[in-house]
Amino acid sequence: MPLSAAAVLVAPDDFKGTLGAAQVASAVARGLRVVGLEAEELPVADGGDGTLDVLLRAHGGERRRATVADPLGRPVEAEFGLLDEGRVAVVETAQASGLWRVGEDERDAWAATTRGTGELIAAAAQAGAREIVVAVGGSATTDGGAGALAALEDAGLGPGAMSLDVVCDVRTRWEDAPRVFGPQKGADPETVVRLEGRLDELAAEAPQDPRGRPMTGAAGGLAGGLWARLGARLVPGAAYVLDAIGFDARMRAARFVVTGEGRLDEQTLAGKAVGEVAVRCRQAGVGCHAVVGRNELSAFDTRLIDLASVTEAGTLAELESAGRALAP
Repeated sequence: MPLSAAAVLVAPDDFKGTLGAAQVASAVARGLRVVGLEAEELPVADGGDGTLDVLLRAHGGERRRATVADPLGRPVEAEFGLLDEGRVAVVETAQASGLWRVGEDERDAWAATTRGTGELIAAAAQAGAREIVVAVGGSATTDGGAGALAALEDAGLGPGAMSLDVVCDVRTRWEDAPRVFGPQKGADPETVVRLEGRLDELAAEAPQDPRGRPMTGAAGGLAGGLWARLGARLVPGAAYVLDAIGFDARMRAARFVVTGEGRLDEQTLAGKAVGEVAVRCRQAGVGCHAVVGRNELSAFDTRLIDLASVTEAGTLAELESAGRALAP
């Protein structure tokens, strides 16, 4: 539904590990409504955790479940989505191969596999989807997509079997993935070196070399593996999601925009959802406020993306209060 000119568009990402984007949007919108402002809730994502929920919420798709392998090979139930009468599927890597699937004491960056993500893609194809959107953020893995590719091969799905759009939450290159993300996935310095060597070997064997290409390092090289071996298209996650949910038209009709994420930092400036929202607002001349769990940006960097204000709020009550405080 189109927004009225007086409405505020509330478009936050999730607060990782604490609050989902829809929860954040609802709390901020409640605060805005208390002070008499109309508010429209439009949760956003950047290709990481929560992308499936955001796209299904925007398009009214269908959820399906499948039993797949978690990062350590254990069977788990995971969801994927079907859109456009089943012709398009959304597979979120975090559902099967997410870091949240393993406890801190069992993280194993060397052993962790994307096989479950490949099994989810196969399940989506078997459900009839021929266009599959793979959101690759939030993984526990650095296997270059080897597990996912093996699962797809086992299912008889090779190059040309389906159209793949890989929605990336980072621009990290293939060769940098172990160094940048390996430590948070349980890799010590020695394991990081081993992971770099493994990715080098996989790249050298691939039909296309993913090294040096932006976004190929997303999800520990899953993005690059799907690109190199199956011809997948790599797309920046935040821009993809905002376009898919019709953000621009809603933003231009809004009184102002409120966005947010768990932590505002340098990554925000490198393609994360809040940064993309803020840039689009600036280009359209629409005011943009951020409500975040923690602000680690300098005043200079905050000015770079032209945020009208930044408010720290980590609980639902604080988020509602932040919404009330935005009344002009």
